[in-house]
Amino acid sequence: MITLYLARADNGVIGAKGALPWHLPADLKRFKALTMGKPMVMGRKTFESFPAPLPGRRHIVLTRDRDWSAPGAEVAYSVDAALALAGDGDVAVIGGAEIFALFTPLADRVELTEVHLMPAGDAIVPAFVGWHETAREDHPAEGTRPAYSFVTLDRP
Repeated sequence: MITLYLARADNGVIGAKGALPWHLPADLKRFKALTMGKPMVMGRKTFESFPAPLPGRRHIVLTRDRDWSAPGAEVAYSVDAALALAGDGDVAVIGGAEIFALFTPLADRVELTEVHLMPAGDAIVPAFVGWHETAREDHPAEGTRPAYSFVTLDRP
């Protein structure tokens, strides 16, 4: 099963200058729990946004740069090569926007955190139109933290 994991603002923004434009500890905790033990496919910029490889998960980095490498990264140059590296079983696709665009037609599920904000940003993912919502957990705003919803979408 190929699952996309992302947090997306109401206006489609998923990132600004290589970072998340919000801080939601509950989203980070959920991301860790859902991706633990799974191979994660990501773009180079997403990998480079981490201070270090995330423990307990393989990091498969899809890049066009044939000279790029980094400790903790398994490099792939195509979607097929990334999936071959991931092997059988669940595959976590974690971004960024270009990677989501490549894998959305192949995905079975989306684990989405809807962040109820309209921030400025330079990485945008369009709404998932035509998917079937199978779970939703809404959380109100609290202090400086925006309201958010954990949503599971399955391909119809």
